[in-house]
Order: sequence, then structure tokens, then C-alpha cells
Amino acid sequence: MIYPKIPLAQSIIEICSAKGIHNIIISPGSRNAPLTIGFAQNPNFKCYSIADERCAAFFALGIAQQTKNPTAVVCTSGSALLNYYPAVAEAFYSQIPLIVISADRPQNKIDIGDGQTIRQQNVFRNHSVFNANLTEEASEENDLKINKAIETAIIQKGPVHINAPFEEPLYETTDTLSVEPKITPADEIIGKKAIENVADFVSIWNSAKRKLVLVGVNEGDSIAPKTIENLANNPSVVVLTETTSNLHHPNFINSIDTLITPFDDADFKEFEPEILITFGGMVVSKRIKGFLRKYKPQHHWHIDTLRAYDTFNALTKHFVMQPNDFFNDLLAKTIFTESEYFEQINQVYQLRKIKREKYLEKIPFSDFKVFKEIIESLPKNSQLQISNSSAIRYAQLIDIDSSIEVFCNRGTSGIDGSTSTAIGAAVASQKQTVFITGDISFLYDSNALWNAYIPKNFKIILINNGGGGIFRILPGHQEKPVFNTYFETSHHLTAEHLAKMYQLNYYTVTDTDSLEKNIKSFYDTNDAPAILEIFTPTAENDVVLKQYFKELI
Repeated sequence: MIYPKIPLAQSIIEICSAKGIHNIIISPGSRNAPLTIGFAQNPNFKCYSIADERCAAFFALGIAQQTKNPTAVVCTSGSALLNYYPAVAEAFYSQIPLIVISADRPQNKIDIGDGQTIRQQNVFRNHSVFNANLTEEASEENDLKINKAIETAIIQKGPVHINAPFEEPLYETTDTLSVEPKITPADEIIGKKAIENVADFVSIWNSAKRKLVLVGVNEGDSIAPKTIENLANNPSVVVLTETTSNLHHPNFINSIDTLITPFDDADFKEFEPEILITFGGMVVSKRIKGFLRKYKPQHHWHIDTLRAYDTFNALTKHFVMQPNDFFNDLLAKTIFTESEYFEQINQVYQLRKIKREKYLEKIPFSDFKVFKEIIESLPKNSQLQISNSSAIRYAQLIDIDSSIEVFCNRGTSGIDGSTSTAIGAAVASQKQTVFITGDISFLYDSNALWNAYIPKNFKIILINNGGGGIFRILPGHQEKPVFNTYFETSHHLTAEHLAKMYQLNYYTVTDTDSLEKNIKSFYDTNDAPAILEIFTPTAENDVVLKQYFKELI
């Protein structure tokens, strides 16, 4: 075995190995050479080389998203580290374990005018769960910090930063270890928990005739079938699910905006819940947020082992436990309350769905029409990754097969890194992965394709509407040069030459016929990753979508 000669690098690598860290994403550099040499020469690690640090960090995020285990990113000193920040913030709010290991100059070299020296210590303090600022020499104190960082990433499901100063020479190696780093035992994971003072909450539950359950980003198959059936059959319960909730039942409402957008004040008053229960991550629908902030529930209970965001300014109780444990405990002690809440809301929703199908049949080729067609074309049991902005919002309006698990970077809801995350997820997952993205998000993260690890069956469906279509949907749109240039970012770029440069199969679609013709070849050809670029009419898309909500009334 070949080791870096620098003892501190040896300690970091040995502790990572002992703690079960397997996937290491390395961005080439000089100051991180001791780490690169050690990780790459050790068979306990699977190493990836990705030059663009922002892409590397999101790629690591995608791997951690799928494996549920910490993934490490390693970079050189200076501005390289700052390019990790978007992914660090996403990991923080999406509760994904990410380990950032940055090489640094010794402290006496900082702020003296040397190149690629910045103040690296605690640079992610506002969006990390632990920061380990190491000293130059290997020591037990350093070992304890490294152990603590990795354990915290696991237990708190978030990003940590290990900053390691190295002095030159950086490339020297040895065939023997010069350290025996201290390995601390892992903290015990807290087991099942019961609801404290459960009788009080049972009483509130049983007396409420209008209970609303809202599910944000959530893992597939994570909620027990008996819980799903109980909530689905309770006449006083309405369950709202989002595309990223990966929770399915015929009685659940899976397109929130389709239901509530046409509501007037009287409808909202009828829909106003006495109890709101939330679990899962961030919620996409702005309309449901607006509704619940105005028509506040008397009780808002959020279930999460780590955090509770007061999204609706109505939070009354944070249950620090797993949703399954909460519902097992609560529902075993409660009764079905007589109510017309579900029946009334469900009747409205079923009528809305009929109107949706009729509308989709008659509309011209547009973003909305395209999303219906491509989502219905997705292979069963595949994994769907979606970029942010208009892409995830359109997806919220279409039924997705329950065998398909859906992911999106909803922690910060940024367009940066969506493609890189999807590729990382595809590498880590055994499933066929399809990525649906808009043109601005795709172009913004085009370096994601500068990646030697993309699976040959990875599919990108690129909706190119010539700009940031989301801004045409939002209030304030004006067809003026200032808007088109500075908000919508109008352009005439395509993915054709990028596909050629990165040796990806490339298909184009401009109408319904070419979509039907090319999508089969797109899925059937797996000798290389592929892009299906669908060109939709810029000016018509927002008109079609806005008319949809009018015709639901």
C-alpha cells in the first residue's frame, strides 16, 4: 500500500476508512495532493475525479441522496472550496450527509499575499452541522475532530467541513503508516420513540372534524401501508402529497395546485383545517403555503427527527421522531371522527381531474402538453430526477406512476447543480435514471457533462422554451426588452454541440409527431447517455398554463 508521507493526511484517510466512508469525489489540485494520493491508492474507497468543484459537490450530493451514507468531496486550497457552497447549502436544508475535506495552507501563510490562500476555516459555518479546523501536525485532538465531524454528518444528516493545512513537499509517499489514529465509537442511534402526553393529542385528534396532512420531500416506501390506509379511509382527513413525497393512494390528492388554485374565500374557509400535520422536506406549492399562512390551523404538528420549520407561522408542536413511530402511536389510540371533510374535498378534486384531462387533450404543443407526454412515457420502476423552477412545478400537475421514485433539490430550490446531482444519483442507483430539466438550469450546469462516470442508460429530457419560463408564469410578467433580457434570459442556444462534444446521443423534438417518433429511440438506444431536446413555443406556454387554472372552475 502507498500512503502520503504527511501524517495528518494519513490520519484523515484512516479515520474515513474506519468510519465506513466509501465514495470520495476528488477535484484535481496541488495542495490536496496528500489526500488524493492516499484516497486513490486505498482499495477501501471508490474515487471519482471531477474537475469543476461545484459539479463535484452536487455529484457527491446525488450519491449521498441515494446511498443515505456520507459522501466526501476533496479539494485544493483557495477559491476551489467556495465552489462547494451551493451544494453544502442544499445538503444542509435537504438533510443529506456530505463531508467536505479541504486542503489549506498553514495558518502562517494566510493573508500574506500568496496565491490561492483565503480564510477557509469555518467558511460554511452558517450551513454546516460541524466544522473541524485541524492543526498542521497529526494529533489526538485532530483525530477527535475528524471523528466528530463524520459522526455528526451521519447523526444530524447534514454537511460537515474538515479543513486540513498541509506544508510542502506535498507529493512524497511512503509504504508504511506513521500514525495510529484514534477511532471513537459511533454514537448510538436513538430507537423508536413514543408520543409524550399522548392522551392530550389523541383528544385533540378525535375532536377535530377537519384534519389536513401535507407531505413534502419524502423517501419512497418509507410510510407503513397500515398508516397509509388509515389516513386514506378516515373521513375527517385529507392528505395532500407532492410529486417529491413519493407517497401514493387513490384517496390522496397529488396535485395541490389543481385542487386549490380556483378556490375563492368561501372555498378556502371550508377547506381550513383544525389540525395540520406535516412531515417530509420542503414543499413546492406556493399556493398551499399562501393558503395555510392566511387560514391558519389551530394546531400544526410537524414530525421530524431533527428539525421543524415554522413554514406557515402556525407551528404548535414538533414531534422529534420518525413519522411511522408517530402514526403507529397516535392512530392506534384514535377513532374515525364523523365528518364530510374528505368527501367534500374529494368530490371537487375528482371533477378537477376530469377537467384537466379534457384540457390536456385540446391544448396545442406546449410545455404543459409536453410534460404530460414525457411523464406518461417514463419507464416503470425508474428513478426520476427533476430540476427546479418551472420543471418541478409542471411535474406537480401530472400524475406520476407509483413505481417511479422522484427526486429534486428542494432544500434551497436552486437551479444550480441539478444535472450534476442527477448524474451522481444515477451512478449510485441501480435504477434507470431519467432527468427532466429546463434550458436555463441545464445550461447553467453544463459542466456536469464533463464527467467520465455517466451511465450509458442515463437520459436527459431538456425542455427548451428559449428562456426562464418560470418568470412568465409569476406575477409581474411584461413583454418588454428589460424583462426578456434580465428576467427571462432569452436565448437561442441548444444542447446539440454540447452533446457532440461529450459524445452523447442527441434527439430533437419540435411537435407532437416528432416527440412520439423520437422518444422511443431515445429510450431504446443505450450505447451512450442521451439528450432529448424538446423545443416549445416561448410565448404560448404561459398562456396555456394560466388558461388551465381558469378552466378548472
